[in-house]
Amino acid sequence: MKKIDKGISFVTQNLKMFRCLVDNEPYDHMEEHTLVCPHGHRLDLNKKGSLYFLNKAVNTEYDDSMLASRRKVLTAGLFDGIVQAVYEELPSHPQRILDVGTGEGTPLKRLLDLRKQADTAIGFDISKAGVNLATQLESDAFFAVADLANLPFTDASFDSIVEFFSPSAYGEFKRVLAPGGTLVKIVPASGYLHELREMLYPVDSPKHTYQNDKVVQRFMENYPTATQREISYKWDIPSDLYVDLLHMTPLHWGARPETQAMAENTPLKQVTVNVVVMTYQH
Repeated sequence: MKKIDKGISFVTQNLKMFRCLVDNEPYDHMEEHTLVCPHGHRLDLNKKGSLYFLNKAVNTEYDDSMLASRRKVLTAGLFDGIVQAVYEELPSHPQRILDVGTGEGTPLKRLLDLRKQADTAIGFDISKAGVNLATQLESDAFFAVADLANLPFTDASFDSIVEFFSPSAYGEFKRVLAPGGTLVKIVPASGYLHELREMLYPVDSPKHTYQNDKVVQRFMENYPTATQREISYKWDIPSDLYVDLLHMTPLHWGARPETQAMAENTPLKQVTVNVVVMTYQH
């Protein structure tokens, strides 16, 4: 099946999950590959079978090269322990899942592969390059380019929301999460990729260490009954993916060019994955 036909099939079956951002009403019907709202506003699926909800292109720091490196490293398993943790937090029966800031889509694909359920899954990101890469995955998930602050989804349209290191818009999450739903947010802990951080930034740099206190506090202010648990594991770095690991993370963006070059020529054998899993049950 062509990607656009697969996209048409998904949207047709789940039309009421999508809302028109002009009048904030659910789309009414489809005409071939076009969504139409009750007031006649129209939105086309593209050839990749995805939807583009932004009024104009947005420049992000996640360029094609970084996303390609991220795809290689995540396919090799860097986030597998994190995906497993999210899997353990979600209900076992089929869910309508929203992946916030899906990037190139590998974590969502891995999660769905673990679940082996008849889930209805949508991943969205503000990065068009990331979503284009996500559509290349062999997955039943649907992908869209959208703004976190103005989600193109109807009220209470998801049973589960997952976030792998993504920013949050809690007002929108509360709107689209159904009663009884689950929200799982992953944030880095102090030990996350600390080997790279310590290599790229000197001891006197504020970036030499990391604390997630403000992010965790804000989540808990919005969801006081949420639970927290920390997971940590070592990941063996494939020798041919070390440079990709450096390039896939924002850590290297602010490092001095000479420090980046030094790091690229000083390969590590292992890296630490250390995150906090925060879960809220509506």
